[in-house]
Amino acid sequence: MTTTAAPTRKATAGQLPGAWRLGLHQGALELRQFFRLREQVVFTFAFPIVFLFLFASIFSDDVEGAGITASQLYVPAMIAAGIMSTSFQSLGISIAVERDEKVLRRLRGTPMPPSVYFLGKIWLVLVTGLMETVALLVVGTVFYDVDLPGDAATWLTFGWVFLLGLTGCALLGIAISSVPKSARSATSVVVLPFLVLQFISGVYIAIDTLPDWMLNIGALFPLKWMCQGLRGVFLPESAKVLELADSWEYGRIALVLGAWCVGGLLLCLGTFRWTSRRDG
Repeated sequence: MTTTAAPTRKATAGQLPGAWRLGLHQGALELRQFFRLREQVVFTFAFPIVFLFLFASIFSDDVEGAGITASQLYVPAMIAAGIMSTSFQSLGISIAVERDEKVLRRLRGTPMPPSVYFLGKIWLVLVTGLMETVALLVVGTVFYDVDLPGDAATWLTFGWVFLLGLTGCALLGIAISSVPKSARSATSVVVLPFLVLQFISGVYIAIDTLPDWMLNIGALFPLKWMCQGLRGVFLPESAKVLELADSWEYGRIALVLGAWCVGGLLLCLGTFRWTSRRDG
């Protein structure tokens, strides 16, 4: 299976294309390979939607004092989980598999700049993350009466929460891809912390019902802050009473997500390996 961007005619004429252009080609290749695996596509996009239907059907009563239903509360939470699924989980597993199958080792031996590989992954998670978000918003607006923002400032807030959250989770996915010793263990190693984070970050269980020690752990990771930021975007101001600080805390959200982008990059630089541990 080929995972490198094909050289352009310009390259054959003696002028190599730049890393950004190669990264765009690599991203297109990553997307084609992703959509060819139908089972992976169905699981990636259907998983958050199915869970949204399940939880919204089970918990559909009005939330006291918040002016919303429990179903509406789950929509931004599932969008945040979907973003993390298409970035952290997807990259953590796929890169570990490619390393174990020696795909990364072969790429490292080609003239292609290493940055091109990661640019391709960035395009992959950006496109799939946007598609997942749009799908969940369609479900939320059609079935659960979630109102889309009506002003540019709120959409701008959505934009930076989405980009910072996606970036931080993608970098964490790249970093955790070095943990599994083989492709067989990759799914277990990556899915377990993601599943735990969903329970302690306000995705499946409301944050006001969680023990303090769980809240403290969840607050260390980006998923909790993505959920809170997206609640501020897609829920009315009356829903702020459900937050621990009675506020959306956009400043703190930006600070934590930005810190994870920087910290995640440092983790990647310190832990990423082109070869498996067995190859040395």
